[in-house]
Amino acid sequence: MSFWTTPARFGAIAGAAALATVPLAGTAHASVRVTQDRITPSSMTAGSATTASLRVHSSSCFTARTLGVGIRDAVGNNLDFPGSASNVRICPGGVSITTGSRTLPTGSYTQFGFWQDTAGSWHNLSSRTLTVSAASASAPATAPTTPPTSAPTSAPTSTPTTAPSTPAAAPASPLPGKSLTWSDEFNSPIAWGSRWVGTTSTAFQYGNHNPNDNKLDWLSESAVSVANGVATFTATPSSNTLENGKQAWTTGQLTTEGSTEGFQVRTGDYAETRVKLPSGTGAWPALWTWKNGNGEVDSFEYHPDNPNLLELTNHVNAAHDYYTNSGAISPNSWVTIGTYYGANSVDWYVNGTKVYSDGVGVGANWSAYLNLSLSVSAGQYHPSPTSSAPITFAADYVRVYR
Repeated sequence: MSFWTTPARFGAIAGAAALATVPLAGTAHASVRVTQDRITPSSMTAGSATTASLRVHSSSCFTARTLGVGIRDAVGNNLDFPGSASNVRICPGGVSITTGSRTLPTGSYTQFGFWQDTAGSWHNLSSRTLTVSAASASAPATAPTTPPTSAPTSAPTSTPTTAPSTPAAAPASPLPGKSLTWSDEFNSPIAWGSRWVGTTSTAFQYGNHNPNDNKLDWLSESAVSVANGVATFTATPSSNTLENGKQAWTTGQLTTEGSTEGFQVRTGDYAETRVKLPSGTGAWPALWTWKNGNGEVDSFEYHPDNPNLLELTNHVNAAHDYYTNSGAISPNSWVTIGTYYGANSVDWYVNGTKVYSDGVGVGANWSAYLNLSLSVSAGQYHPSPTSSAPITFAADYVRVYR
């Protein structure tokens, strides 16, 4: 990984180096990592004034001098969106900005988020291609026929020393050589049936509930909603009674098992999610795999009564770790968790850093369905709910690289 630490921003972007997650080097915030979560627009029409938006988060809170959306043309000219934000507080929970509007001539551009640290160094985030199409005949273009040659006053300029590289096509993986193969960014309603199933799982004894696993769950699609690029799972007391006599809780689970796509992770894949950990007593969120009763790998399980701990478990070949980190893991905080399903070792990552390798793996021919869920504990190992107040858990995305 390369670090953007020079005082001026470059007109050219080194493709592989322009990753979504960038550590600060040479500053007082050397341990902070900044991740670009989403950027708009994805396309423009020539002559039509358009604003841009950017959402980022960091591994810990700090203040960036500048945060904005950059644009480069084919020869490296700065055509950034105006109205970059100043003195922006960036935290693990994330922050969003909206720029001023601008027009661009027809063509293909490189688009990316950027920020400036307090020492004055500029850092470019993940890049992609922005295509500006010609205006329709009914709406003739009013944009200038040639692009501006001067950089915006909001950032220093420099003469590019190399031609722009091909921009990154998708969010980057911490593992080299991996490309995004499947994801849900939760930018639209849940694709029930085609991508996810939310009412039944073979991991549950009764399909939609599973009291013998110390769970109060009663699955319902209505318990998962999407807004502003985030999926929210909400558990509430149910009118149903479990076989053991306990009151069930209506809650949500997303599984690829039984969906039309039927997507499965397999040996060599890397799966990642960014989640906001819950605080409600009884909450039991997890990202896990399942297939035929013998494919479970838990990317994480979390219980608020152990507020700074993630449970990392390979049930295929019996290995586990209790990973504790009060700086990265706590109720109501966002954290990025990833798992590499290696044949000889399953590796777990927290906020892009490897935290545990089990040394046993899943074998060469393993595959399984993905599950993201909010279970509710029945009280055997962790406390059950102490009130009828809803319990919530949120996810920003689920991504798989291979």
